[in-house]
Amino acid sequence: MQNITVEELKQRIDNGEKLNIVDVREPHERAEFNIGGAHVPLGQIQVMQVDELEDLKDEEVIVYCRSGNRSGQACMILETLGFSNVKNLVGGMLKWRELNG
Repeated sequence: MQNITVEELKQRIDNGEKLNIVDVREPHERAEFNIGGAHVPLGQIQVMQVDELEDLKDEEVIVYCRSGNRSGQACMILETLGFSNVKNLVGGMLKWRELNG
């Protein structure tokens, strides 16, 4: 698993890059604030219900959560499922909001 910083991700979004972003938080957290991407709560990844991500196994997948802990877990699980290029957003949405308001 690799890491990506909030600054790096924000720059790539601002540059208009097509990114595969996955939010692994719970629905109520996502409703409060999110930066887009697919919504697959960690619980679904833990039981390996990731059909909607299957086509991304060979592409870069950036995973985020509130603080970076759950997304780190999700990255490890995705790697065991054969995903070859997963990145954890360090600091998650807490860091995002701290730096970007």
